[in-house]
Amino acid sequence: MKRTTRRLWRLVAGLIAIGLTTSVLTGCSNAGSSSKTFTIWQYEASSSAQYKGWKEAVSIFEKKHPDVNVKFVTTSFGNIQKNGKLLLSGNKVPDVLEVNKGGADAGQLASQGLLENLNDQVEKRGWDEKIKGSVASLAKYDSDGNAGSGNWYGIPNIGEFIVWFYNKDMFAKAGITNPPTTRAELESDMQKFVDQGTTPLASSANGFGALWTWYSLVSAGATRDQIDDFMFLKGSPNVDAAPWSTGTKQFQDWIDKGYLGTRLASVTGDQMDQAWLSQKNPLLLEDSNAFSNVKASAKFNWGTFALPDAKLNVGSSGHLWAVPTKSGNKELAYDWISTTLSPQVQNVMAKNAGLPLAGDPSVITDPQIKALNQQFQTLVDGDKLSYFPDYPLPGLLDFQQSGMQSLTNKSTTAAAFSKSFQQFYTKGKAQLQ
Repeated sequence: MKRTTRRLWRLVAGLIAIGLTTSVLTGCSNAGSSSKTFTIWQYEASSSAQYKGWKEAVSIFEKKHPDVNVKFVTTSFGNIQKNGKLLLSGNKVPDVLEVNKGGADAGQLASQGLLENLNDQVEKRGWDEKIKGSVASLAKYDSDGNAGSGNWYGIPNIGEFIVWFYNKDMFAKAGITNPPTTRAELESDMQKFVDQGTTPLASSANGFGALWTWYSLVSAGATRDQIDDFMFLKGSPNVDAAPWSTGTKQFQDWIDKGYLGTRLASVTGDQMDQAWLSQKNPLLLEDSNAFSNVKASAKFNWGTFALPDAKLNVGSSGHLWAVPTKSGNKELAYDWISTTLSPQVQNVMAKNAGLPLAGDPSVITDPQIKALNQQFQTLVDGDKLSYFPDYPLPGLLDFQQSGMQSLTNKSTTAAAFSKSFQQFYTKGKAQLQ
């Protein structure tokens, strides 16, 4: 009975997948055709800043090309991730699509010859004047599909970074009038809360809170070259030495001092967020993508800041616009990408709490959204984003998450974690190369 049920569900799942793929493909142009139907694939939620910006882009694009029938198709992240090669190898492909950043996704599609080399368009249209530094790294891939160098195969529109949210009311009650401007001030503020019987930082090791805290401390002492070598498997990075080892030791010190609380291994990301929203903790370290939820849910005065005194901060570009090699309307695709980078579209994203890479924070009237965009723009302008720590290798996220759980429940030490991290990284890098 169980076997029959499993087979039935597999059959149903397969039919659903086929149906999804078929429904998406019906909106595609024939490879090499000069059809006036222009097909866009994307997978952002309709409530997101990107989606709202892109709907504005569709309106602009249609006015510019009145003879073109624009099909704006919503698919899913998983569909592109799992079926990208199959979908782009056929004779019916979109003219432009959103692809997942990283070597395992955009990099593999590029190395398989399924995405158009955008170098000429980048130079011709000045995209590299808007997308530069670390936010350009995940748009470039070499012949093996490795990120960080090589040719342009995609263009991001927005970015993300790890944000410190703070409860202004709890800060004031504790006698703290302003957010910290140095890490020494941050630690002093957290110690003040501990002394008053309050765990300062809402966190989780079953979610990403502990991981982001650890990598924030690593990034704070890292140089651009150290992070790029680690991320893009260049040279011989030693993650058992500074800044990795020093960041890990500081993370362990924060745990020992009670800054993150206890029993974090079972705490989820949602529980972490809820603890801060219910005012159990004055600080929350979260992805900027959580900003809209915080703004809608927080019933108290709050603000944001980036980790002070940090050489680099955790964050990266968003996913990419790419042009399939079989696109039948490549010139229109290039014009679409330029449209999404236009001030009008980028500023729609900014006003809706997105973090556009070519936006103007001065046009934002909401003070909290404006502050977030200014903080992000400062990091982008200074080339201070360190990506996310699991990017380099398959399985690295699971290893790091397990390590965070062991560190937070004190079943391992900073030195032991750093040593095992080096062993995992060295082995994984050798397997890829």
